[in-house]
Amino acid sequence: MADIRNDREREELHKAIWSIADDLRGSVDGWDFKQYVLGVMFYRYISENLTNYINEGEHAAGDAQFDYAKMKDSDAEGARAGLVQEKGFFILPSELFCNVRARATDDENLNETLERVFNNIEDSAKGSESEDDFAGLFDDLDVNSNKLGATVAKRNEKLVKLLNGVADMKLRYKDNTIDAFGDAYEYLMSMYASNAGKSGGEFFTPQEVSELLTRIAVVGKTEVNKVYDPACGSGSLLLKAARILGKENIRQGFFGQEINLTTYNLCRINMFLHDIGYDKFNIANEDTLISPQHWDDEPFEVIVSNPPYSIKWAGDENPLLINDPRFSPAGVLAPKSKADLAFIMHSLSWLATNGTAAIVCFPGIMYRGGAEKKIRKYLVDNNFIDCIIQLPSNLFYGTSIATCIMVLKKNKANSKILFIEASKECKKVTNNNQLEDKNIDTIVDEFASRTEIEHFAHLASYEDIVDNNYNLSVSSYVEAEDTREEVDIAELNAKIADIVEKENALRAEIDRIIAEIEG
Repeated sequence: MADIRNDREREELHKAIWSIADDLRGSVDGWDFKQYVLGVMFYRYISENLTNYINEGEHAAGDAQFDYAKMKDSDAEGARAGLVQEKGFFILPSELFCNVRARATDDENLNETLERVFNNIEDSAKGSESEDDFAGLFDDLDVNSNKLGATVAKRNEKLVKLLNGVADMKLRYKDNTIDAFGDAYEYLMSMYASNAGKSGGEFFTPQEVSELLTRIAVVGKTEVNKVYDPACGSGSLLLKAARILGKENIRQGFFGQEINLTTYNLCRINMFLHDIGYDKFNIANEDTLISPQHWDDEPFEVIVSNPPYSIKWAGDENPLLINDPRFSPAGVLAPKSKADLAFIMHSLSWLATNGTAAIVCFPGIMYRGGAEKKIRKYLVDNNFIDCIIQLPSNLFYGTSIATCIMVLKKNKANSKILFIEASKECKKVTNNNQLEDKNIDTIVDEFASRTEIEHFAHLASYEDIVDNNYNLSVSSYVEAEDTREEVDIAELNAKIADIVEKENALRAEIDRIIAEIEG
């Protein structure tokens, strides 16, 4: 029954999102629409989160009728400092989502009202420990944008519809069987994932890939110290760890870095929408390879990442990087045109001795020569590579390339590397392939058991890798299954002989007929 209720709630939520999309269609394109809906969802979420927190405290103290939303602003001010310390932010009762929405239809200056409210929320955190987590969170929710309408009146009309649409979503804080706010976030991201990277530089990792990557990284673990993603995007991989292990079992929280400002804001919003407190995450906005922001937080027990494929980076143009403790052990830097192995080296450097890193990779880094071969040699010679998994093609939006997963460890029991040929573990969905639960289970089970399976998995020795010139392509170690139909040569020869005999008889008959005609 619980599953049925989950599905019903999720279906209702998705219908509500589409309803808002219909209301805003024609004025706000998909990717921008996502920003507006997520921004207002976040506003509603933190309003309900704060209200619920205050109300529960007052109800427990004996005032069963107390409702923070009905409190006077002047009376609420006295609790500001304490609430900022406890929750990380403060919202006046008059500026709560429910109250702004109730007045929205009659508010001729709704755009100004919302802009003031958003600024006040961000300002409430200034000077506190949560300042960095709230700064700029509403930057992408431009209530004065011409995309909403050519005039203030038309913009406000759209804003009213947006507020009402989000208000109608069944997103009541702590009153859903599904993680409603988080589910809405993920649904919105997937709606427009096909445009990812085309507008805003955002790259979306499908939930199924996130599931596989994270489950591999936490095999054998029930709790960990920290989870880290050096190219965290909107945070889906970090939050998968919370779902799989339980956020209470990630003792010191979630850490990530994202170079794109819009995506960085989305990631922080995503953390809040999944009920991760400001004191449990640290997301930084910087270039991970050039300016890493978590030196004081490493090492990390779990590292999961889908870094951008083969992007350019400074490489040897920056003479400081070869002496960077993250890159220097390999004695060479990843090529300037292909930063993939720079992310690998960074992740390895920040990996705990008892940790696991699972990273999506571009296939070319497994076999190309030059600097990339030297880095592979360093990784293999020092026994850091635990497993290479070949994934199906067409799993990711924006690329049809078959990707790989490289799994890193610092505490391997032996020097063997497991190669898994999982390119067939998927089902076809429209123009893409998709990992089903059974596919994920098959791959994870093999990763955990490390058994030899013909045409699927092979444990290669260190000597095998060296003999193969440090080529780490799965196809070099797992023999492909011959799916060609087996031919019975004797039977084939008999059929050919029969055909020749019939052909000769036919020719003789034709010659006889021609002779009769000519004679």
